[in-house]
Amino acid sequence: QVQLVESGGGLVQPGESLKLSCAASGFTFSTYAMSWYRQAPGKERELVANITRTGRSINYADSVEGRFTISRDNAENTLYLQMNSLKPEDTAVYFCNVRKWAIDYWGQGTQVTVSS
Repeated sequence: QVQLVESGGGLVQPGESLKLSCAASGFTFSTYAMSWYRQAPGKERELVANITRTGRSINYADSVEGRFTISRDNAENTLYLQMNSLKPEDTAVYFCNVRKWAIDYWGQGTQVTVSS
């Protein structure tokens, strides 16, 4: 079965960096596009970034463009999100996502808190 396990979240100060990881299993990782989403308290889940199976095409939300970098290692079945210049408004639970056969699969999420 599809399993997505996020890690790397934590508490940081504004301007600092974090790198999130998502370990994938239960499907052929290299053949699926992958995404990062986030959900802040009281808000809807929103798309942060997505990447095609080869990594050739990447899209970012306007709010993170230029600060976040999504990447993947198909040999290690792992998705990454490098987050630089973090802001308090980046505080959220971050989720890894894959859509397989029209079904969305999610990890348990990792909490990112940006606060001074």
